[in-house]
Amino acid sequence: MAKQVRKQPARLPSPEEILEFMRRSKSSVGKREIARAFGLRGPLKAELKQLLRDMADDGMISRRGRRVLDKIPLPEVIVAQITQIDRDGELVGVPVEWDETAGAPPSILIRHGDNKKVTAGRSDRVLVKLKTTGDRMYPLEGRIIRKLSGEDNRILGVFRIAKGHGARIVPVDKKARSEFIVRAGDENGAVPGELVEVEVARSRGRGPPVARVRQRLGDLKDQRNISMVAIHEHGIPTRFPERALAESTSLKRFASADRLDLRDLPLVTIDPPDARDHDDAVFAEPDTDPSNPGGHKVIVAIADVAHYVRPGTALDREARIRGNSVYFPDRVVPMLPEKISNDLCSLREKEDRACIACYLTFDRAGEKKGHRFARAVMRSSGKLSYEEAQAAIDGKPNSKTSSLLHPVLKPLWSAYNAVSKARARRGPLELDLPERKIVLDAHGLIERIFVPERLDAHKLIEEFMIQANVAAAETLEERKTPLIYRVHEPPSPEKLKSLSEFLRTLGLSLPLGHIVKPTLFNSILERVKGKDYENLVNQVVLRSQAQAIYAADNRGHFGLNLRRYAHFTSPIRRYADLIVHRALITGLHFGNDGLSDDDKHSLIDTADLISATERRAMAAERDTIDRLVAAHLSDRIGARFDARINGVVGAGIFVTLSETGADGFVPISTLRTDRFFFNEKAHAVIGERTGETYRLGDRVEVELKEVTPVSGGMRFEMVSSGHKGQPVAWKTDSSRRRPKRRARR
Repeated sequence: MAKQVRKQPARLPSPEEILEFMRRSKSSVGKREIARAFGLRGPLKAELKQLLRDMADDGMISRRGRRVLDKIPLPEVIVAQITQIDRDGELVGVPVEWDETAGAPPSILIRHGDNKKVTAGRSDRVLVKLKTTGDRMYPLEGRIIRKLSGEDNRILGVFRIAKGHGARIVPVDKKARSEFIVRAGDENGAVPGELVEVEVARSRGRGPPVARVRQRLGDLKDQRNISMVAIHEHGIPTRFPERALAESTSLKRFASADRLDLRDLPLVTIDPPDARDHDDAVFAEPDTDPSNPGGHKVIVAIADVAHYVRPGTALDREARIRGNSVYFPDRVVPMLPEKISNDLCSLREKEDRACIACYLTFDRAGEKKGHRFARAVMRSSGKLSYEEAQAAIDGKPNSKTSSLLHPVLKPLWSAYNAVSKARARRGPLELDLPERKIVLDAHGLIERIFVPERLDAHKLIEEFMIQANVAAAETLEERKTPLIYRVHEPPSPEKLKSLSEFLRTLGLSLPLGHIVKPTLFNSILERVKGKDYENLVNQVVLRSQAQAIYAADNRGHFGLNLRRYAHFTSPIRRYADLIVHRALITGLHFGNDGLSDDDKHSLIDTADLISATERRAMAAERDTIDRLVAAHLSDRIGARFDARINGVVGAGIFVTLSETGADGFVPISTLRTDRFFFNEKAHAVIGERTGETYRLGDRVEVELKEVTPVSGGMRFEMVSSGHKGQPVAWKTDSSRRRPKRRARR
């Protein structure tokens, strides 16, 4: 008789086991699926519910309705700030970029990993590669890839005198967890309320951190200091190391003997009117080859930064750390010193410059027939603004463009007209989300905010740059030369499902189960043009898209509908482009200043690093605009504004003002006509009794109640009534969650 195996009683799984189950699951996971997988019944199911709540509170998982999301919503590589040293002497940090609507940021246990030489301490910002740990206290572990800046121990704060406690520094960073003590003699003359830069003393103890005032920056309310707040908050390095500056000043101009001479060709630069550096120039002419009737030849010439910034130099190391230039309304934090970005590598009018030229041949239908690259010397025939070039084409040339109209501009537009038709056939994603531009006056105050007109001149340069970028990627793949791609992956199945459910509420359909292409989204966007919810659909389609990143392997570019794509056209301001230039130099045997062995071995880390610095720059630029506009509106408390709802969460409604593009928040507790709850599928909050609805994309009127210029935050109250609707039986809909009762006011 066979021995009977006694069945082991079910037990509550550990957090680590739950995380592993979710990682292996091929579909979304909820409490029911976890309970079934681990055989939990009765009291154990109640214990599981509490365990999942604890894991969500600790940041190990996130919740959406009854679903459990299997990962903290963070990319694999992030910038983290070290905020404390725990009782065991371990470094602990938090993500620098974190969506506050997702709750408190998770704690990250910071490990040095393979970089044993890196010394990091409290307040440092480091690039880390994440992995989940299953630990309740520290749900994530971050292995340091690189410390981002030698200035990480310098922060910005407000000098205060605390009665009975002496001088203190209150960091401007909203995520900072403690104030800093300033010892007697370290005040540097600072007065209460003044914005100061301080140096944080290294500390491995558990006492309050200590700082000394290094620089007094003046009144915090002075708008000229606002971009400095973002620079410090996001750890963007502003000072070049002395060695890098010394290298830049010692650089000598290139020798033109071994370069193709393009100085007789009337290449022109077309840029914004306030551009300080010019790294691309263009030229076009009809193709005279009888086998290509009606075709065009185009040259895209790009500054040869690789000639000056060699692998392994201090300039190269600093450019890699910075990743890209960062642009603010009142200043630019460049990737390269001014000697390079504004002089040696800027394609100045009537001056000889080293370049790498991309020769492109298009047929009459605008399809690319071929391309090649050359290392060359050029001389710009004209520095034009987009507006100047467009005006000339529209029949209003000025003294500069009149001589360039027929030999230069008309051939460019002729080539563009053909290429734009090929673009339309290719069908890239065509979102209509105009961006506002802020213009400051001589005192650093906002003079005006406007939406620039989208001209054909902008589209012309954009499309020729895209074609040159594609040619670079194709050439390097053919030569089997390593490179960094610009990749944009298709939307995830989860986001497509969410978008489909939303579109269904508008009577629109998004067929699932087929290969998704940008043209599918374009057809939807075309159907909603001119309708009240046009902006709403554009916003939701945008939010369904993945974020473009840099990668050492090719995953295609979904948004542009291209199989391969690399950044080649802006090496002055993007490190990715400099790597691609070096790869072309290596692959095409243009010289000995191409990819180094270190470049090749560290491509994955470099791609991760510059993806993170790009996100950092975008966040800093966005925060600066928020603070500038908040300061601009700080004396208009009680004023009413036309706005559009740009986000809806359980806590309330995010709005964007039509007049300025400023963003603010309407807490759900201030909607007094009913008790509202959040409907995730509809991107709306809905009144429980009345069905009154406020939805993403709605036009509304709001009243400004509170402004905090330091953080850029603005609080509004809703003036407009919501759309009329029917009360919804929330108990029957798992996506509709009844809110907690309002706090008493």
